[in-house]
Amino acid sequence: MAGLSFSDQNVSPPAITIPDDYNAAHDLVARNLVAGRGDKVVYVDDAGSLTYAELDARVNRFANALGELGLRMEDRVMLCLLDTIDFPTAFLGCIKAGVVPVLANTLLTTRDYEYMLRDSRARALFVSAALLPQFDPLLGRLPFLGQVVVSGGDSPGHRTFDELLAHRNTRFEAAPTRADDMCFWGYSSGSTGAPKGTVHVHSSLVQTAELYARPILGMRESDTMFSAAKLFFAYGLGNSLTFPLALGATAVLMAERPTPAAVAQRLRAHRPTIFCGVPTLFAGMLASPDLPARADTALRVATSAGEALPEELGRRFGDHFGIDVLDGIGSTEMLHIFLSNRPGDVRYGTTGKPVPGYDLKLVGENGGAVADGEPGELQIRGPTSAMCYWNNRAKSRETFLGAWTRSGDKYRLDPDGYYVYCGRSDDMLKVGGIYVAPAEVEAALVTHPAVLEAAVIGRADGDDLVKPKAFVVLKTGHVGDEALADALRRHVKDRLAPYKYPRWIAFVPELPKTATGKIQRFRLRALEQQGRD
Repeated sequence: MAGLSFSDQNVSPPAITIPDDYNAAHDLVARNLVAGRGDKVVYVDDAGSLTYAELDARVNRFANALGELGLRMEDRVMLCLLDTIDFPTAFLGCIKAGVVPVLANTLLTTRDYEYMLRDSRARALFVSAALLPQFDPLLGRLPFLGQVVVSGGDSPGHRTFDELLAHRNTRFEAAPTRADDMCFWGYSSGSTGAPKGTVHVHSSLVQTAELYARPILGMRESDTMFSAAKLFFAYGLGNSLTFPLALGATAVLMAERPTPAAVAQRLRAHRPTIFCGVPTLFAGMLASPDLPARADTALRVATSAGEALPEELGRRFGDHFGIDVLDGIGSTEMLHIFLSNRPGDVRYGTTGKPVPGYDLKLVGENGGAVADGEPGELQIRGPTSAMCYWNNRAKSRETFLGAWTRSGDKYRLDPDGYYVYCGRSDDMLKVGGIYVAPAEVEAALVTHPAVLEAAVIGRADGDDLVKPKAFVVLKTGHVGDEALADALRRHVKDRLAPYKYPRWIAFVPELPKTATGKIQRFRLRALEQQGRD
């Protein structure tokens, strides 16, 4: 299988040439064996470690087993796996065999999984034992699903992952895939409604490493990566799979949910040099008694994505560990981060500047460019854009506009060329005829010492005019009463234009979120409407 060529791997962005005949899994694994890294540890999970040579053997065993299960090129299979070495084994094994893995969020309901299995027409399911109960009601009544293989435990009536790999050949000739062939799917997180099957091609995975991980993160072979964002999430897939394999590094995998205590334990025990998280987790860690001291870690940089990182939160987390926190934005549709801060050039409160290799533009409601400083919808052009949404031509046409991809996010450009997040296009409020970005009000609220998290939506007042309403999660030890609500309103007025302050404040124990940490404001709007009906 032909490899990649780079004009200069130390220049940003590199000129990447991907041959027409190309298999992403073969490239990502084989390049490390060619470079003599066979004995180097690539993965550390809760059960042990795995070298590059051992990963190669497992991937080949898995690819051979797929054929014995009757699966062929372009068949689709669902992976609903926790973050253990079985995930990269299955993901890469499928791709090497030309089978298309469909990544499923591990925190969904039976109803969600039924939708995805029917939508994808997956012919096999590879599922962690702890997640199997969510699928049990579906087995035997879906028209396309045949094989079920269980990872991480025994389950009567089903083959186990270990049984599947046992005694298989450790050599496998990669399927004759093409660079533009369908490689894998990721379902959108559902922050704005029903998830969509987002189809990516073989050439996209390694592009994310060469455009972001190498030049922006400065990731190198000596790094150890730890991502709290899980592998099923496009952000986590790049962090924990594509980046370490592309650059010969090591990754730490954690099967359990990323609580502050669980994350702190890995930061101390494995001493990763790069940590990838989300704002909600950073806030929880800073409020946790388990927060590691700087001296107990080896971090040199952290990244944040999923939601805009509030300025105060980014500064506090960075100051505690003595590192830059690189806030960036990516999407399921673009596969990884295309707009980011970078080491030595961090402006907290912004999402930074375009990642070289991607073109960005801000578009107004009339489809034209916006005036300087005005918010517009962010659109992206770059080599990692998805092929389409599966079985959803209408949504595909709305999102993929020729070479450009609509993000659905509103941004404005500050005078120095940094992009400032204004919220989702459908989250923007017009107050007194002037646009208000919920993210701006939320960022002001979380600077108050009593506030852990906040989300802002629009609510009509007695005159049917829209005004901001805030849902606030307090830190432990604070009481949500009217006195505190008044204090929060004054706090926002002191920091923003007066018309932007929240007229109503509701104190809530938690905010509705996707499994990837994005606040689901549409659910807050629905609850608000139900309360008014």
